[in-house]
Amino acid sequence: MAGQRETEEQPGRDSLGAGTVKRVTLRDVAKAAGVSHQTVSRAINGKGEIDPETRRRVLDVARRLRYQPSRFARGLVRPEVVTVGLIVPDVVNPFFPEFMAGVFAAADQRGWQVLVASTENTPPRELALLRSLGRQVDALVSYLSHSDAQLEPYVASVPLVIVDRGMDSSTYALVEVDTAAGIRAGMRHLIDQGHRRIGMIDCAPICDPFVRRRVFAEVAEEHALPIDDHWRIVGEQTLDGGAAAFEALHAAHPDLTAVFAFNDLVAIGALRAARRLGIRVPDDCALVGYDGLSVTDLLDPPLTTLYLDKRRLGEMAVHQVDRLLAGELPPPAVLTPRLNVRGTT
Repeated sequence: MAGQRETEEQPGRDSLGAGTVKRVTLRDVAKAAGVSHQTVSRAINGKGEIDPETRRRVLDVARRLRYQPSRFARGLVRPEVVTVGLIVPDVVNPFFPEFMAGVFAAADQRGWQVLVASTENTPPRELALLRSLGRQVDALVSYLSHSDAQLEPYVASVPLVIVDRGMDSSTYALVEVDTAAGIRAGMRHLIDQGHRRIGMIDCAPICDPFVRRRVFAEVAEEHALPIDDHWRIVGEQTLDGGAAAFEALHAAHPDLTAVFAFNDLVAIGALRAARRLGIRVPDDCALVGYDGLSVTDLLDPPLTTLYLDKRRLGEMAVHQVDRLLAGELPPPAVLTPRLNVRGTT
């Protein structure tokens, strides 16, 4: 773990973080690693025959020296401007445009430019995008599901900020969401409202070590709720997925009085399914979402949700880039959800 975590209250820097840092050259890496500059080039670009141990040593030296391949040599038109590559899972999900807006605003404040790519919720695309986009930018901000060891051959020496992966790292900078705190806050709210038969619509974990399931079970045990893991159902992260999961959960447990959804899209789908089934929200069944999407303001009743400041999340990621380019490996920055109680509970 990379030291003590930084919280969202800590301000970012307004200066051009990389402006005063001398660029490490390929020959600097070669000298420190005791190899030729051709060997460094092959190791960085993943080309040519090279001994795996030599390649690992070169990449370790490059990362330690914060070597960044020259974008001018790769033909980009404004090599004097810091360029950040941004990789998100899904540009259609309304969560990510708000996050991207925070990245754009923070980058613009520093005079940086941003290149955006989407994995389309396909984990294998992460690695290909890391390699291709990493050759065009000074640093990367990415939603990723792979471990550090899996990422290493594709990231090479490009400074990387990983967002909400759910795993610690001693190699890359992190921006984390305190999911456990959010789940506890939502569950406590439902319990304080008198609910004891609470279901959860979860999603299949990509890299998160089952934190939602774990905290759901812990809170149920702490409050002696008459529920267990069978009251948690896994669904797709879509409107239709939320609707199908709600119907399955209600069919299995017709006496449930509240549902905690993985995100707001899923919660909206659950709300639609409840209406089709003639279940009144919140009179018959309360509903809590997660993310605080702007679209939930249009619902009737408005959705109770764990609100995340998604723009702030993007700003925090750029601040982490700032520190990486200044030669630091910063501690993880953490954003905690805030319970927003409205009409569905």
